[in-house]
Amino acid sequence: MATAYWCEWAWLPSGPVPGVLVEVDGGTITSTSAADDPGTAERLPGLTLPGIANAHSHAFHRALRGRTSGGKGTFWTWRDQMYRVAARLDPDSYHRLATAVYAEMALAGITCVGEFHYLHHAPGGARYGDPNAMSAALVQAAADAGIRLTLLDTCYLAGGFGKAVEGVQLRFSDGEPQAWSKRVADFTVDPHRARIGAAVHSVRAVPAEAISEVVGWTRESSAPLHVHLSEQRAENEACLAAHGCTPTQLLDLHGALGESTTAVHATHLAAGDVALLGGSRTGVCLCPTTEADLADGIGPAPELSVAGSPISVGSDGHSVIDPFAEVQAVESYARLSQETRGNFAPASLVAMATEAGHRSLGWPDAGWIGAGARADLVTLGLDGVRLAGLPPEAAVASARADDVREVIVDGRRVVRDGVHQAVPDVAGRLGEEITALFRDEP
Repeated sequence: MATAYWCEWAWLPSGPVPGVLVEVDGGTITSTSAADDPGTAERLPGLTLPGIANAHSHAFHRALRGRTSGGKGTFWTWRDQMYRVAARLDPDSYHRLATAVYAEMALAGITCVGEFHYLHHAPGGARYGDPNAMSAALVQAAADAGIRLTLLDTCYLAGGFGKAVEGVQLRFSDGEPQAWSKRVADFTVDPHRARIGAAVHSVRAVPAEAISEVVGWTRESSAPLHVHLSEQRAENEACLAAHGCTPTQLLDLHGALGESTTAVHATHLAAGDVALLGGSRTGVCLCPTTEADLADGIGPAPELSVAGSPISVGSDGHSVIDPFAEVQAVESYARLSQETRGNFAPASLVAMATEAGHRSLGWPDAGWIGAGARADLVTLGLDGVRLAGLPPEAAVASARADDVREVIVDGRRVVRDGVHQAVPDVAGRLGEEITALFRDEP
């Protein structure tokens, strides 16, 4: 079905342009042209951006928002709390929670999410009748929320360097890399709405000899590969002790770096690591609101960008779900660490949130507005208190998720005037599902 949208302002590849008619057919943009409001098109008043990609999500972590900030601690103490939530979910409850989480993402302008998925099995590591039941729950949740999904099926085989999995980690593990690759190969999805990628959870959770199995599967499948990398100094130290090299060097030794790979966090890198990542065009997904929440540190974003690594962003643990907060934090944290302003221009921030994120998730036809692109449109209202008086090119540096008014995904209206069309009470759904998870806690 053909539809036309008239954008008061549209962020085209050249930047923000006033008065743009976007014509869509079958979920694809067929043309864009400068035009006065024709009166026959659907109006999108404000600034219309390409669809936004959340390149790194753990949907169930949303249940922890605000529950881990009552005392001192580190990533490792937070992880213990996360494990307690992971122990409680089953396919039905995960579907309900993830639907609400993905609907919250849609309200924030996110049209595609990369779900770094490692909660595969039943408690104790028992297999569900369908070994991919938890994966199927996430795919259905994204469809119900109206956004696309790249399921980054995560290999998780060890509890640390030379340590067996234990406790709730048994739910994460397939036991051996060949069992992981067989399970993933047996799972199919509608490629128009979802894609399957792979992830190495981390070099501490995937033995070095198993990394090549995951890499081989992604190469044979032409699928994206993601990996948690150097989020914590302790991981670097343990890798050096076990292998005599950094985690980045270990990944390089096993062929895991390259244009189809995205390193998540990359917070604590040696100078040589930056050169390896940039020289191989390995992408880097930064999650600055989560990295701040977990006291991870500030990663070398400007150095990585200069070295050649495309930068994308993710909401990770969902301390907030706001892609504008993420890209603004990339710039503000760079200012704090570099003591220099203007490390990333507004156009670079838009690219992080849109095109770079979609490419990292295996959707090269999304994240830009032009003929041949998927019809993903996200409109910011420019008439609210926060953005009043700003030129359109400055909006991305000041906007927040609640400035999003309209969201169109593959030509379908998902959010209208700030209301999700399929999940009208997102807050109520989130409250209901999260309360249920903690109902029996003191």
